[in-house]
Amino acid sequence: MISPALTDALARWLDHARAVDGVTENTIKAYQTDVLAFLGFLQNHHGDQQGTAALTRLTISDMRSWMAHERGRGVAARSLARMLSAVKSFVKWMAEREGFDPSAVLMTRAPKFQKKLPRPLAEDAAKAMIDTVELQAREPWVAARDTAVVTLLYGCGLRISEALGLKGRDYPLPSVLRIVGKGGKERIVPVIDAARDAVAAYVRDCPHQIDPDTPLFRGVRGGQLSPVMIQKVMAQARMQLGLPATATPHALRHSFATHLLNAGGDLRAIQELLGHASLNTTQMYTAVDTARLMEVYRSAHPRAGAGSRD
Repeated sequence: MISPALTDALARWLDHARAVDGVTENTIKAYQTDVLAFLGFLQNHHGDQQGTAALTRLTISDMRSWMAHERGRGVAARSLARMLSAVKSFVKWMAEREGFDPSAVLMTRAPKFQKKLPRPLAEDAAKAMIDTVELQAREPWVAARDTAVVTLLYGCGLRISEALGLKGRDYPLPSVLRIVGKGGKERIVPVIDAARDAVAAYVRDCPHQIDPDTPLFRGVRGGQLSPVMIQKVMAQARMQLGLPATATPHALRHSFATHLLNAGGDLRAIQELLGHASLNTTQMYTAVDTARLMEVYRSAHPRAGAGSRD
């Protein structure tokens, strides 16, 4: 059993992350799971109940033992890197308050893994997805609602949580939306005419009263629309279109960024539109574009794959 002192420290850190850093509830739950797993390992590793003082005695050897333990349980390198990031944040926060040196933890290197590139849809596939989503619902207003949501994802690059977080006060959609994304980071997103028109069509047909403080997108019974419903309707549409399982709501956001880049969009501007804190995150789309160009090159160039004769 983890000591009450460590349990309390973890709770205070999570409260700080939630209130000060604006971390989402899903991320809070992941942090809690990851750090609890680490603290549980420490207790077993050292053979007795560990209080907060145990954090001050952490060594690189402890960290390596924990990581080896997690890999032995089948935890993938990507997941372990995420767990390590949570542990580092927690220990750093504790060190600032308790006055100890967290270097052994902060210097621990994350396992190497190959970053997964986003899987954007081709432009015609993205447009077909929007058209096909409309055909999945029995009620016209639900069809209009689902079309409006996916149009916002692709046309404005919104996360599904951001689209479904819109309120009645956001309607009618202005020419630019002020979106509060991950970590409370605010950004300005231009709204294309197609998105404005799609949302207007939905509101016109929606049988539920939409007030300024109520969700803009409503479920059949009038509550806030669940992301699961959009995921399901896109799953049905992609099966009809013969698209891969990677054709998800988040893939439409990736498609928005990739297609802007292909059209000559500035990487820094795309970073702002997506709300990425780091340009490195946005640069993944450059890798996507390069990978696509190389595929075209290899399939079309008459000498691709042949050894150089020079």
